[in-house]
Amino acid sequence: MSKNYALVGTGGRAEFFYGAIARDFKETAKLVAFCDINTTRMNYANQLLTKKYNHPEIPSYKSNDFETMIKKEKPDTVIVTSIDRTHHHYIIQSLELGCDVITEKPMTTDVEKCKQIMDTIHRTKNQVRVTFNYRYAPHNTKIKELISSDVIGEVYSVNFEWALDTQHGADYFRRWHRDKRNSGGLLVHKATHHFDLVNFWLGTTPETVYALGDLRFYGRENAESRGITNFYQRAHQNERAINDPFAIKLEANSHLKAMYLEAEYEDGYHRDQSVFGDGISIEDTLGVLIKYKSKAILNYSLNAYMPWEGFIVVFNGSKGRLEVQVREQSYINSGGSKTDEGKVREKSIRVLPMFGKPYDVEVKEEKGGHGGGDPLLLNDLFGQSKEDKFNRSASHTDGATSILTGIAGNMSINTGLPVRVDDLLTL
Repeated sequence: MSKNYALVGTGGRAEFFYGAIARDFKETAKLVAFCDINTTRMNYANQLLTKKYNHPEIPSYKSNDFETMIKKEKPDTVIVTSIDRTHHHYIIQSLELGCDVITEKPMTTDVEKCKQIMDTIHRTKNQVRVTFNYRYAPHNTKIKELISSDVIGEVYSVNFEWALDTQHGADYFRRWHRDKRNSGGLLVHKATHHFDLVNFWLGTTPETVYALGDLRFYGRENAESRGITNFYQRAHQNERAINDPFAIKLEANSHLKAMYLEAEYEDGYHRDQSVFGDGISIEDTLGVLIKYKSKAILNYSLNAYMPWEGFIVVFNGSKGRLEVQVREQSYINSGGSKTDEGKVREKSIRVLPMFGKPYDVEVKEEKGGHGGGDPLLLNDLFGQSKEDKFNRSASHTDGATSILTGIAGNMSINTGLPVRVDDLLTL
């Protein structure tokens, strides 16, 4: 049975969803409308629909006509891919107007907005799903399978390091994410993926969070301390940006040019801000210590200026140790093919039994972005529903648990004190 979908927020992440519906899920899903603050961007989305996916244009509505869109186009589900700080607005309106919701991570950015969403779900009984595609990556599913099958026994501690490189990592400092009011910082916007993975792998939830973090590499003050004297606010038509390896040139990429450069006159959004400019309020260097309700301890770090992209995670258990390293392909959001986002270049999974010989675990390579997880997620969202023994579909509770970890981390950075997650919001 086919369902109707409307999408709000036609920026860089949107095509992942509407392109998949138009290309792969015509029998089970139908696009009925776009909604955005920016008409130029919606027109470009419709252009991609017709020329790239051979799909008819769909109606477009400005963001202040969101309710009109719902009542007129009657979507069963609204897909939310707008700026993080606006997620709660569209999620709550959609639920109250009788729709289910599929939202990009993070579900929202602070405790009050999260509480409003949870209360609305409880009141309306409608559904919210959060698109944690990393759960579906075959290597991450294999980690879940190994831990669940007691290969290393009960997990006592986890060391988890995530490296963002000077393309992908830097990109958060060029865009709206650089303002913490928009994104909640990297502990909410980016690390929500990673905190969700730990919850998923261990089958537990966080109890206490202690965090440290700072802006150490990006930003004007840091650049000045390293002797840099060449500054600019944005790269477009700026000679000072020509030889800057951190500059992004919108006019050189037809997709970025159409989606952002040619649309900026409407809303004033500059996609190509200098990573060494003023006005950055998020951290680029983060360390978090978490105690879980299972009594496991997580030591987590995130750095956004590394020479490689990917993660290293180690699990220490009552029967041995599990070591994982994954190197991902570097990318700039919407700067290339979606299948290149999070694409695995190298990976290794090694089990070290306490009294046995270490051995490597092979994982079948899958095609698609985020380590092969993207196609599996999309099929789960828009295809024929199938039973999943790993329970990878993420609910609103999963979305809340992951962001509350990051929100608690932000509070801890500000106060210097540990934060009990249940004190923020009882789920």
